[in-house]
Amino acid sequence: MADGKFVTVARLEDVPPGTVAAVDAGDEKIALANVDGEVYALQGTCLHLKGPLGQGKVDAKHYLTCPWHGWKYHVETGKNDFDLAIQARTFEVRVEDGNVQVAVG
Repeated sequence: MADGKFVTVARLEDVPPGTVAAVDAGDEKIALANVDGEVYALQGTCLHLKGPLGQGKVDAKHYLTCPWHGWKYHVETGKNDFDLAIQARTFEVRVEDGNVQVAVG
């Protein structure tokens, strides 16, 4: 999202490697996932039944799993693991001075 405005949503230490966090960026619900020190941002609700992706877990293949019904989305692309036509929205992320920022809008 090249034209998005970056909004600070967390401190890097609040999302250590291997964890997922639910954050807000303005009106957007976001799921942050830290995979091996790289932070990714996906829409905060599952496309299935709006489950809270920010409460999910990331597996070894870098899929974020919804805690409600197990739908999985790749943290980089947002693609669903069983139907590649299903794709969660992703957001550009940057880290500046320890602040995690997400491009929205």
